[in-house]
Amino acid sequence: MLKTPAKMIIAALSVLLIAGCATSARQLMPTPTLYQFPGGQSVFDRIEQSRRTPDLDLLFITDRAPPTPAEIEAHDKEKGPLRYGQERARHIAFGSARVSIAPALDWNTLREQSQLAERTREVNLELSEVRELGVFPDEPYRVYRGADGKVLRDRAELARHFEAKAELQREVERRLAQAPKKEVVLYIHGFNETFATAAYTVAELCHFLGREQVCAFFTWPASSTGNFLTSYTATTESADYAVAHLKKTIRTLASTPGVERLQLLAHSRGTALTLRAVSELATEAIAAGKEPKDRYKIDNLVLLSPDIDVDIAGQQITGFLSDPELMTVWPEARLPRVLQGRLTIYASPEDRALLVSRILFRSRNRVGQLRPEDIPDKAQRYFEAVGRIDLISFEGKRTDLFGHSYFTTNPRVSSDLIQLIRYGKRLGEPGRELEKTGRVTWEFPVDGDNGQ
Repeated sequence: MLKTPAKMIIAALSVLLIAGCATSARQLMPTPTLYQFPGGQSVFDRIEQSRRTPDLDLLFITDRAPPTPAEIEAHDKEKGPLRYGQERARHIAFGSARVSIAPALDWNTLREQSQLAERTREVNLELSEVRELGVFPDEPYRVYRGADGKVLRDRAELARHFEAKAELQREVERRLAQAPKKEVVLYIHGFNETFATAAYTVAELCHFLGREQVCAFFTWPASSTGNFLTSYTATTESADYAVAHLKKTIRTLASTPGVERLQLLAHSRGTALTLRAVSELATEAIAAGKEPKDRYKIDNLVLLSPDIDVDIAGQQITGFLSDPELMTVWPEARLPRVLQGRLTIYASPEDRALLVSRILFRSRNRVGQLRPEDIPDKAQRYFEAVGRIDLISFEGKRTDLFGHSYFTTNPRVSSDLIQLIRYGKRLGEPGRELEKTGRVTWEFPVDGDNGQ
């Protein structure tokens, strides 16, 4: 039987689960520290005139199904369009999601408010339009048995697949032509997220990244209603279901002409989904004798508040290193590189949302709660040898209810993330002056009495 504190945590999170459905609007995240005036950098110093608009047009890829009649009946139309619900689709769809500023502000006012530590105007986000642009065929793809007894793919089904892929790539190319940076930022959300809440997060990240990249999100059917325990377990299996679709998404984006880099940002339970997808893609490339970093163009892989068991995460990150039979084409036991840039993990021992995962899975520890001292010297030496891995611990004051979304709600953490993705800065460089606590571990210094 669960102890009283565990019951209290689950009860509290059940309330959060129900509250999370109110997606009519969300306040824009606080201004990251590096942009705060006076003395901060300009957010939009390099943005072109044509991109100076309050609204953000985002690319989405999803395996959510259309809403059920019950979801439509329960939906408040004032909360914006409801194009996708919480059930699993048997296909991938993609399109455009427009997030607007409410109340309506002109560009100069939005720019001004985006540089203030304490805003003087209300700045909210609303999902104003969702347009589906294309759909891949339903799965499993059709096959038939030929006259010689061999099982063959249905040619018409194949044609529909490649046409959908071409449509998605044409949309990415269109967006790339308007983007100063020829890269795609792909956000993968976690548990208790709707289509709208996922759109809000990528919209505010895109806004403070200077609107320089193609901003996209992969949204999967994470449950956000009902009993917490059943919703969480259903979400866990839906994440497994979405792995193949995320792999297809990454392959398609990486092979789009003009894409130079992919920046993958994954949050909470979405980190388990993303790590598994990247691990399987790396194995595919290695087995084919190809460098994963060249095939998939993944620059930074950032895991935010990872809701994944420590041992499973370690296996996903290093598993191919312990299977030399995969790598028969590399001379002198040379190891292939998976990322062009780095694997960065943001963790916080104050993350109360992950306590429930520890209870449900009887997990010794979750990656998202690691302290530097939780990683023994032997493991630190190993990851140092592998290279390009950083674990950043945040132990400051909680800036959201459960301390699970500090990458957007805490200005210092969001500032560090932007320095990494937008400016390509390494830890220890100006703007990322965190305290080094180990060979691969860092932490935010406590500032004054407030822990921020």
